[in-house]
Amino acid sequence: MARFVLTRLSPLPPADCWARLTAWPRHGDRVPFTRVSVVRGTGRQPGDVILARTALGPLRFDDPMELVELVAPMHCLLAKRGRVVRGGAELRIRAVGAGTVGAGSEVGAGTVGAGTVGAGTVGAGSEVGAGSEVGAGTVGAGSEVVWAEELRITGLPRLFDPAVALAGRLVFGRVLDHLLATPPASATG
Repeated sequence: MARFVLTRLSPLPPADCWARLTAWPRHGDRVPFTRVSVVRGTGRQPGDVILARTALGPLRFDDPMELVELVAPMHCLLAKRGRVVRGGAELRIRAVGAGTVGAGSEVGAGTVGAGTVGAGTVGAGSEVGAGSEVGAGTVGAGSEVVWAEELRITGLPRLFDPAVALAGRLVFGRVLDHLLATPPASATG
């Protein structure tokens, strides 16, 4: 499986980052030839399904993602259940204050890199939110946002995993930067 982890710091509080990251249709704004929509539920609770549909001429595929775990405004686990793209994604947000980024942080050391994203175990026993200031309203605090993915492209040999991971970092890095930089058209919590 191709694995990558993106980490960004934002001056926004966790609730604002959360609203931007879970405005699911906006994820397609920076992924070429792709539209994203919520196809089951509201996109706000476990069991809901988000669909990324990529089409370039006659070539098309769907990437359905089920919300497996959701703890607003700090953690979201998605399982990729498509025929072409398998794996999962985890979004984590934690409040940070001046000079605290990296102090005691477990970014990149959790179970995401161990091959369990989408297996329903990411976050079980992790340090996400444990002792964090999420929701504490710290003046001048921002957020640390972590986007971790594991991708398996059906039919593509594992030899290509490093290239898939690089492409994922580039594409989803653009998506993450866009989501954090621009507010959604309408606030959705």
